[in-house]
Amino acid sequence: MQSFQLHERAATVPTNSYQREDWQKGYESVETESNYWIDDVEGQIPAELHGTLFRNGPGLLDVNGHRIHHPFDGDGMISAIAFRDGRAYFRNRFIRTAAYLEEQKAGKILYRGVFGTQKPGGWLANAFDLKLKNIANTNVIYWGGKLLALWEAADPHRLDPYTLETLGKDSLNGVLSDGEAFAAHPRVDPSCDQDGGAPSLVNFSIKPGLSSTITIFELNPDGKVVRQHAHSVPGFAFIHDFAITPNYCIFFQNPIAFNPLPFVFGLRGAGECIKFQPNQPTRIIVIPRDKSKSVQILETHSGFVFHHANAFEQGNDVYIDSICYESFPEVEPQSDFRQVDFDALKPGQLWRFHLNLPDKTVSRQLVEVRCCEFPSIHQQRVGRPYRYLYMGAADGDTGNAPLQAILKIDLESGVRQLWSAAPRGFISEPIFVERPNSIDEDDGWVLTLVYDAAHHRSDVVILDARDLHRGAIARLHLQQHIPYGLHGSFTSELFTPNC
Repeated sequence: MQSFQLHERAATVPTNSYQREDWQKGYESVETESNYWIDDVEGQIPAELHGTLFRNGPGLLDVNGHRIHHPFDGDGMISAIAFRDGRAYFRNRFIRTAAYLEEQKAGKILYRGVFGTQKPGGWLANAFDLKLKNIANTNVIYWGGKLLALWEAADPHRLDPYTLETLGKDSLNGVLSDGEAFAAHPRVDPSCDQDGGAPSLVNFSIKPGLSSTITIFELNPDGKVVRQHAHSVPGFAFIHDFAITPNYCIFFQNPIAFNPLPFVFGLRGAGECIKFQPNQPTRIIVIPRDKSKSVQILETHSGFVFHHANAFEQGNDVYIDSICYESFPEVEPQSDFRQVDFDALKPGQLWRFHLNLPDKTVSRQLVEVRCCEFPSIHQQRVGRPYRYLYMGAADGDTGNAPLQAILKIDLESGVRQLWSAAPRGFISEPIFVERPNSIDEDDGWVLTLVYDAAHHRSDVVILDARDLHRGAIARLHLQQHIPYGLHGSFTSELFTPNC
């Protein structure tokens, strides 16, 4: 079975753009919760930039000195940067999940993590304990007047958008039962046909097993679930992200197998029981948003997808742009994520998949060979044909490395722009924010958090989305570092003191 990888890695390895010790320091826990106006600014914050950037990610990489096994097991911490009148206000706060409060009180790890964190005491202390910790650490969205912290294996936590205080778990007005999943990668349809052109937040949940159930949720601007339908698909589904078009929800069912016995007997975390199946195809599940229509399942080359950039329709054809890996980066029980050998791993690369739905065929094309992740686009282009794409990228144009740059691709002309924070800067997911009253698709800004190893702090970097070569319009120096995060979102609502 052919894989996503187009070429083997070159024999000559370029000189690294980073030092491992610098990269490792970004994985230290945050010690404090802060709130302040950001006064240490290089450049000028655009006066038109108005709203709040929310970021989520693991803020604790240990519990009272006891290290967790993988950053994806770390307790969630929200960072908020609110922009108004050319100034910015920062606030960070840990999400007070029930498990977070219990472990902080006990001063030790009390729960197993999906990606291998175990309770002290070896396998005997972990055997038959199948209760996982809701860490609320993956994404944060503001929708329907609610700020929700998301973790795909459980229900959301609601936060106060001004103070970031945890208000408790949220059931979406009684739709979710306690502990029921609501995924961490919602998509906002800017103009939903079923709702007369109003925006709609589309999300999903997965119940994996020998066959898996995918449930689709659609929420109106008031936060009410207006459509919900479930579909059973064959096989174990390990799915982090999906894409939408006006008519479809599209999922890549990665070819993996799950053996639960090592998890049940306390020997491994659930995520360590996943094995990639290179001889099996990737399945593409196309679920109509109109629940009266039938689900289609197509097959393509073996590979692994965490994130999709976008999807769109042209007649009976559907196109999906995705970050693809040759295989799943498996987590081993005795491994140390701080010692990852980037050179030994194949990079994620951007591919375009073309689905011919009447013929049930799939073709694909490599779009970007550079190591890349965390794609971002103009929110009005979600599910529609689009031109510009922004991604985190490696500084070098070949091989695998930490993300140190922002890459802009013009998908029509093929022109690339790259802004790099190397050698001592490490970037997070870029977020595109449109300029008010803009017309051009790339008229706006790209916001990202950059870990600055030279000062052991994080900077909020603002780039001109039209021209990354201008360099940073503004670099806002925070008073502390923010550990490498996962996902976030921007809202035009402003959440600063005295608003």
